[in-house]
Amino acid sequence: MTLTAERVVELPPHQVYGMFGSGSGAGWLFDAHCAEVAVGAMVTLRVPLESGGGRPADIVGRISGLAAGRRIDITHHLPWRGRLRMRFDPRESGGTRVRVTAEIGSEALPWLMRRRGIPATGSVPEGAHPVGLLCSKSGPASVFAAATENLALLGAEQVNADGGVNGREMRVLVGDDATDPRTAAAETRRLIRAGCRAIITNVTSQSFNAISAVARRAGVLVIYTPVNEGGPAHDLVFRLGERPEGQLDAAVRRLMGATGGRHWYLAGNDYSWPRDSNVWARRVIARHGGAVVGETYRALGTDDFSSLIDDIAASGADLVLSTFVGADEVAFEQQCHAMGLRAQCRTLALALDEFTRSAIGDAASSGLWSVFGYFENLDNAANRALVDSYYREFGRWAPPPSSITESVYEALHLYTGAARAAGDDEPLTIARELRGRSFDGPRGTVAISGPNAYRQPLMVAEAGNGGFSLVAEVEPSRERDSARLRWS
Repeated sequence: MTLTAERVVELPPHQVYGMFGSGSGAGWLFDAHCAEVAVGAMVTLRVPLESGGGRPADIVGRISGLAAGRRIDITHHLPWRGRLRMRFDPRESGGTRVRVTAEIGSEALPWLMRRRGIPATGSVPEGAHPVGLLCSKSGPASVFAAATENLALLGAEQVNADGGVNGREMRVLVGDDATDPRTAAAETRRLIRAGCRAIITNVTSQSFNAISAVARRAGVLVIYTPVNEGGPAHDLVFRLGERPEGQLDAAVRRLMGATGGRHWYLAGNDYSWPRDSNVWARRVIARHGGAVVGETYRALGTDDFSSLIDDIAASGADLVLSTFVGADEVAFEQQCHAMGLRAQCRTLALALDEFTRSAIGDAASSGLWSVFGYFENLDNAANRALVDSYYREFGRWAPPPSSITESVYEALHLYTGAARAAGDDEPLTIARELRGRSFDGPRGTVAISGPNAYRQPLMVAEAGNGGFSLVAEVEPSRERDSARLRWS
């Protein structure tokens, strides 16, 4: 479907073109968020989809074509795949005709229907093996969703090429939690009604708690894949992902040694993962001779961090631990750079992945540290094959794979191995087979020894122009859940 709209602005084309991304208050289209107007730059546009003050939606994509003063093309992947084309044509009588063409993908209609409360379950072919995928296609955590969905679809394609699940086609059904636990619960119920006996998810821990409560009552298996704080184990709820203690053990001492800093300010979103991460942070920082001089939280969806940044600057901190996620982390780091905090403090960000770094922009992300089990530029055969397949399948403007999103790909392969070993679709049987399951994939060998026990390598990396550079490689200890550092 293609929609077209136009308006006349009484300014010359080069001035109208220059308003894009400037935050000038000229309307949703021109007030896009982007680090720079350049081909390849990440762009977010907050679109007023509903009249009467309804919730806006964030369109997230990349600038895929430019002609200075005349044209801007945006290829987007959230909340559906499509393309926006902006044309700036001079009028003979003066001013500029701005013409916008929106190409809307087929998945837009079901998303819009569910957003308005209209059932849109989706169909599963007879004899297929449905697996639910719950991610955040809207809300503050939406920066991770497109690559998550892409990697799940790529994984399912590989599974089906290898015979499917016990001879049945794997079909991935996607839900959007909107970064909201109530929506997460409703979407979980929808996926279960559609026939999913297993749900893979990489939402915030708030949404995960809502998902697991619904799934446990229904006897459905849940595999939670992103960095998380851990929690109570359950036969049908598996937590994979990095743990804060391992991340902090790997990175804190290294960053303190590299900078000479020892005074930390802890800043993050106000929910369980950041707060639990900072409990570990205080222990690890003290263990390595550092001190915490401040700790502050902001609600998910915050976009103005100026008072927090002033507080960090006044605290005497020379190091910051950020546990902001998604769009909040983007805004926080951009504002830290703009307000000059980077000259005083270096930052370790526990949820800084490739997409978030790209959305922050090269200038504002330069020098930030991250620690994950996977980075897109890992140099091994399995990862090179994955990255090549990914961009061949989804195009050069697809959002980059990252640990938060690639984790879904690995979880899907782990699940497939367990389901094949179980020989049936019974969630408890598959869950038993998941214990002790391992997978040799893009991040190396990963292994599940229980619902809340996951082993994987860790990498400490520093952000720079165009991506991350590896600082250190870390192997999980066999004796306990800490880490032994092996310098690269």
